[in-house]
Amino acid sequence: MNDELPADRPGKVNALPMVARSLLQDLLTIRPDPLPPLRRPRRLGRLPHVCVAAAAVVVVIATSDQLGHRNQLGLGYGILLALLQGGALLLALAHPAPAWWLSLTGAGIAAAVSAPHLLENTPWPWTIPGLVAHAAVLLLLSLRVRTPAACAALAASVLIPFLIELAAGARPYQGNSFPALMLFSLAVVLGATMRGRRTARAQLAEQAALTTVERAQRTLLEERGRIARELHDVVAHHMSVISIQAQVAPHLTQSPTELAENLAGIRQNALDALTELRHMLGVLRSDDTESPHGPQPTLDDLDALVANVRGTGLTVTTEIADRPVQHLDPGAQLALYRIAQEAFSNCLRHALGAHVHLRLAHTDDALELDITNTASTTPAPPSPGSGHGLLGMRERTTMLGGHLTAGPDGSGGYRVSARIPLTGLLTAHRDDDTCTEKSTT
Repeated sequence: MNDELPADRPGKVNALPMVARSLLQDLLTIRPDPLPPLRRPRRLGRLPHVCVAAAAVVVVIATSDQLGHRNQLGLGYGILLALLQGGALLLALAHPAPAWWLSLTGAGIAAAVSAPHLLENTPWPWTIPGLVAHAAVLLLLSLRVRTPAACAALAASVLIPFLIELAAGARPYQGNSFPALMLFSLAVVLGATMRGRRTARAQLAEQAALTTVERAQRTLLEERGRIARELHDVVAHHMSVISIQAQVAPHLTQSPTELAENLAGIRQNALDALTELRHMLGVLRSDDTESPHGPQPTLDDLDALVANVRGTGLTVTTEIADRPVQHLDPGAQLALYRIAQEAFSNCLRHALGAHVHLRLAHTDDALELDITNTASTTPAPPSPGSGHGLLGMRERTTMLGGHLTAGPDGSGGYRVSARIPLTGLLTAHRDDDTCTEKSTT
């Protein structure tokens, strides 16, 4: 016969000691656990404490009278035992577990010493004030300890007086063990329910705080990504133009006029890059996010962008529609400008000597931006780019509700094509037109 335990038994065997340790931690402790004041209304925050203190005074008076006279223990013993139960009720405001032990001990002593002196129809083993006081102590205990510990306290509160009643045998009294069971159970259920609601509210508040922190972190990451895109587009374009112009400069030493123009272009691109960087840094440093720190590029600046790229020797042709391009939302215009700027930067890095064609057109429901370049006629130097430019173009297009395709065009060149729906991008213009019509009328 195999006497070894199954593999899953150790966990089951150890579960009981764990539960016992948990109960002992809750019931055999002297650590303070003050009853919190009411949150609403604040002016009545200490009302429960005042009510408990008043109830303790009533319990002392009523219990001392019943034990001293009806139970025939004498006034001195009656007052002493009454102070135990009334003091336990006061102690439960700050130390619920010791208060429960004190209340149960006082009730047990009172029941045991009263047994030889019981008269007919005397409530026993609980006195009426002691019954109410112990129920209040159980309520205050179950508000602060876990439900298993509260149930264990309930079981002990019912079992110990019942054992005293069995030991006393048949005597002329009015037993109240069953009413005590009902009242104590109600107190524990009420306290555990209130504690559960309080715990749920605390967890909900904690989860709400975590959600707020996560939302703030997500917003921060999105803002960092937006700033990174802007910095990448600004720096990459202007530095690409400056790099090409700097490469051409040594070949213009025989023509001072062209060399001067080339150096002036380098200087102007550097100044433009610094200006845009200052605008961005001004926005980052300002507490007022709505205050402008310089105009942002729009589609009206495409001609200047194209002229700047042509200054590097790149051949660029354009095909730009008039309406409704000028009526687009400024944010949409900035996004389209940055897409064109990044596409030109890629041409400067990877397609030297190529012919570049920019087409900006629109249909009834969409705007189309195409930048196409032919095959490079000059081997391009290695570029350490990490793909952030293409990713930024896709993100900008997605934010406008469109989609972007980029890749070889089949003839050795490369094509970047963005298609953006016009829905929502012309709203401001239409509203302005409506307002103008109304004012004219």
